[in-house]
Amino acid sequence: MKNLVFIAASAFALAACTPAKTPAPASVEAEAVVEAPLMTLQEAVASDLRSEQEKARDTWRHPVETLEFFGLQPTQKVVEVWPGGGWYTNILAPWIGSGGGTLVAAGFDAAAIEDPERRARTEERLAEFKAAYADPKFGNMEYTVFSASSGPLTEPGTADAVLTFRNLHNWMASGYAEKFFADAYDALKPGGTLGVVEHRLPSTHAQDPKASSGYVHEDYVKALAAAAGFEFVESSEVNANPADTADHPFGVWTLPPNNAAADRDGNTPDDFDPEKYKAIGESDRMTLKFRKPE
Repeated sequence: MKNLVFIAASAFALAACTPAKTPAPASVEAEAVVEAPLMTLQEAVASDLRSEQEKARDTWRHPVETLEFFGLQPTQKVVEVWPGGGWYTNILAPWIGSGGGTLVAAGFDAAAIEDPERRARTEERLAEFKAAYADPKFGNMEYTVFSASSGPLTEPGTADAVLTFRNLHNWMASGYAEKFFADAYDALKPGGTLGVVEHRLPSTHAQDPKASSGYVHEDYVKALAAAAGFEFVESSEVNANPADTADHPFGVWTLPPNNAAADRDGNTPDDFDPEKYKAIGESDRMTLKFRKPE
């Protein structure tokens, strides 16, 4: 992103004292251009804008490799759907901001929540999220929402990429996963990229339509994308974890970073060993890239 400083001298005329040769009126303009260095993705990941707790998860989430796989550029308009606490936002916002691009954070939709207390909490979280990214260091950010009843993610046909990280199981549980793919398709330019990272259910396991374990079949995701009109481009194993068997007592939440040790009623199996699940690490994840046809 260029910072331009223009220094201009106004036009001046030299009055002649004699009929001798007199300089014609002239104007002089001098321009100095100062270029701010473009932030690299590696610099964004190492930035002090991220906490040490966030950086500790890089070994499992591989942000540089994941975003490079999606083919993003900091000059683009990128939509991140349900950014949550901002783990990826803290990387994307300053990086895209340095390139003059736009990050659109499509967060929770408070208007779609019927319970007054939950709606108020969600509104408070959204206000806190926006306040945290008001710093110019995070660049040009826009805000929208996504829910079963929400409108467009952004102006149709203007996004270069739409991304979501570990959210699809939530939309399956609430019955509007198909809407996400349709909304993403509408938001993207022809040739635009849809990037999906999700907890991966082994093909030998039966798919729960509500994804109550938090795990999803890779083929199921591909089918939802195809139904919306997307072309599958390729997959990456950058976020794979072969040690994850996806059959844990409390679903994916048994593993780090949640480390759940009881169900919602507070029950824990007698032989439950939390260290066993901590040793597995974070979940096995699919990383899929789709394209809206030209």
